[in-house]
Amino acid sequence: MEYTFFDFLTLIGSLGLFLYGMKVMSEGLQKVAGDRLRSILTAMTTNRFTGVLTGVLITALIQSSSATTVMVVSFVNAGLLSLVQSISVIMGANVGTTVTAWIISIFGFKVNISLFAIPLIGLAIPFIFSGNSRRRSWGEFIIGFAFLFMGLDFLKNSVPDLQSNPEILAFLSEYTNMGFLSVLLFLLIGSIITIIVQSSSATMAITLIMCSKGWISFDIAAAMVLGENIGTTITANLAAISGNVSAKRAAFAHFMFNIFGVCWVLLLFFPFTRFIAYLVGELTGGSPSDLINFIQQQGPDVINKISNDNAHLTGAEAALRSQYQGMQVTVSYALSLFHTVFNIANVLIMIWFVNFYVYIVTRVIKVKHQDDEEFQLKFISGGLLSTSELSLLQVKKEIGVFAERTNRMFGMVRDLIHEKEGSESYSKIFSRIEKYEKISDRMDLEIAAYLNNVADGRLSYDGKLQVSAMLTMTSEIESIGDSCFHLARTLQRKQESKTEFTEGIIADIDVMMRLVSEALENMISILTRNDVTEADFNKAYNKEMEINNFRNQLRTANIENINSKKYEYQSGTHFMDIISECEKLGDYIINVIEAVKEKRKIN
Repeated sequence: MEYTFFDFLTLIGSLGLFLYGMKVMSEGLQKVAGDRLRSILTAMTTNRFTGVLTGVLITALIQSSSATTVMVVSFVNAGLLSLVQSISVIMGANVGTTVTAWIISIFGFKVNISLFAIPLIGLAIPFIFSGNSRRRSWGEFIIGFAFLFMGLDFLKNSVPDLQSNPEILAFLSEYTNMGFLSVLLFLLIGSIITIIVQSSSATMAITLIMCSKGWISFDIAAAMVLGENIGTTITANLAAISGNVSAKRAAFAHFMFNIFGVCWVLLLFFPFTRFIAYLVGELTGGSPSDLINFIQQQGPDVINKISNDNAHLTGAEAALRSQYQGMQVTVSYALSLFHTVFNIANVLIMIWFVNFYVYIVTRVIKVKHQDDEEFQLKFISGGLLSTSELSLLQVKKEIGVFAERTNRMFGMVRDLIHEKEGSESYSKIFSRIEKYEKISDRMDLEIAAYLNNVADGRLSYDGKLQVSAMLTMTSEIESIGDSCFHLARTLQRKQESKTEFTEGIIADIDVMMRLVSEALENMISILTRNDVTEADFNKAYNKEMEINNFRNQLRTANIENINSKKYEYQSGTHFMDIISECEKLGDYIINVIEAVKEKRKIN
């Protein structure tokens, strides 16, 4: 068979175009409905049944079960969904993904939609260059749709011509006539292909092409579809690798759900496929096995001629082509129906065992108790995420955690002032502040790196502005951590110089630190709440004015106290260093508040 390396690259390129089209289409829709997807997920998962419907709806919309499951895993990681809710949404995603197979079956084999691909791209161009981000996203969706079917058309035309090479078919038939062993073998092949291409929809398209060309029987194609259901779980598990325990449990529950589903279908495999063949016969009047019989009767030369759209056909050959295309549609319908009935039946059975799944995954994946003073990001991870737009919610949660850490660090500085200098307790608190400062630096770097990765993705204009605001928040919170460490260092220098503070100085420092602490608490409230009002922002500005006024008051009083010998000049210097640093810390807090306000304007 003449099949060159160039032909192979054409095949890989066709698959790449199909996958890229699906990715662009999915991301375009997620950008259009990003906030709606979030609200749907959180509002419609009140029980397992609405959770399943939510999974079906979102996956049918964004045309990717992988994107839905990765989104669900990241939401579980961020604490937005419980494990029970996530399992029901994932069940629904398995049903929603069958829509892709039906689109390919109806349009990809019945209608030559690739003819409309270029006009569709022409239609999308004005949207793509629009100044409105929503219209641009719709343009991306249309272009993705066009690319998907262009890829599918190229894929059908670039696969090797096995019909003209019966020795290859003989090689394949050696593995397709081993009964149940063949089913298991092609189930494994379906899983491996899905793991490699990271898309069950792409593998489904390949399976539909192989089956519609008569290379494999309907039973073998059905086995590959079962394998795809196992292979597709790898994406969510990859996303959960660097997630928290809840994310790992959600991903593992997805794997278990699909494995158990495949197991029960394997036990009833041949009766189940016969039932699907019966349903297709009732719907179309044909049988999925008709195609292979037809191809064997006609021979490769006839099949090649009637498959060629540019060939000149006689009346009899035109009738054969019509018959051949009808059988292709029948077998693609049968495969799509198998995929749909299997997933719906699986959900109807497994939905009653959600709590059982939760029990198993919590027993298998146990919580590792970690010291809160060890560096770890809680809500974001380096794993795969659904889309850049939806990643921003996880970052918001992580910034809240970062702010709470710096607040704890400031509390340690307040404790340090009242500790006896040189004591073991004093050294221990100072060491903890040092440790928190290193954690603060690393959190800043990790969150900023994550946000930069998000910004590199396909992000809307508003999303890019949000990333900019979040980078500012992260940087300013890190500066708060630096200020806390500078305060501790000032107290350390005071100890080394054997300088004493009077009770009046300590009282003034306590008042200043109380004001800063109140400003910090208000900042955390603004960062973590969704119902922030203008009054909360005004409170932050008023607190900043209080801090500034008190600093000015203490600065004037400090000069007078040094001149009147109430305390040593060195004591006054360390005192004012602490007060100035506290005032600077208040400025950083206001900078965070300003960034939050800017982000709210974008939303």
